[in-house]
Amino acid sequence: MPIAAATEAGHRTKQEFAYRTLRHAIMQCELGPGERLVIDDLARRLQVSIIPVREAIHMLQSEGLVLTVPHAGATVAPVSRASILDVFTVLEGLEIVATRLVAEHASSAELSTLDKLVERMDKAVASKRYAQWADLNTTFHVTIGGLPGLPMLKEMTERVLARWGRIHRFFFRGVLVHRAEQAQQEHRAIFAAMRARDFVALERLVRQHNRGSLDAYMTYLDRQPEVSTTGKR
Repeated sequence: MPIAAATEAGHRTKQEFAYRTLRHAIMQCELGPGERLVIDDLARRLQVSIIPVREAIHMLQSEGLVLTVPHAGATVAPVSRASILDVFTVLEGLEIVATRLVAEHASSAELSTLDKLVERMDKAVASKRYAQWADLNTTFHVTIGGLPGLPMLKEMTERVLARWGRIHRFFFRGVLVHRAEQAQQEHRAIFAAMRARDFVALERLVRQHNRGSLDAYMTYLDRQPEVSTTGKR
């Protein structure tokens, strides 16, 4: 069956199309961790030749999203303990910087935008619409990363949150639905500290938020040591 193409602007080359489409499918867990990537099959599903698919797989391998084993072929990289730790470690550092800059410089209109996002997230949690909450959560954090107006900070935040998106989709029922209510309380506290320009509390809350999320995933894995991170939750 065809793979859904990423909803982005037109692609300049078939290689770019193959890369962005496969990357999108991996991030959305349409191509799940551990799934074999057979070049001929992917080329048929993407309706391109094998050359751009092979080049796309090499690019994804360089990002750590694909593993290639000699004589065995390529597979989608697992969601491992190390990859989860990597995401939350980097995200914590980025968000300590971003939230402080927002607290220092954000306008009333920008704070109002964040306030409305928090309200929408509250409603999503209250009605148990956890998938919607997860999307709004990403928007909340991406918005914070973009408000300081620093292109590299914004880009790095978006890239790390894309990796988090893959993790939360993979562990959606096992972790996210149980973590959402507590995480949302933490979002409210973070926003309140930003608005109050309470920098000491803000840094503490951001650290607690990221480490609470990390602990939730690690605890889940500890309780299910027999479950591989290459199969659907």
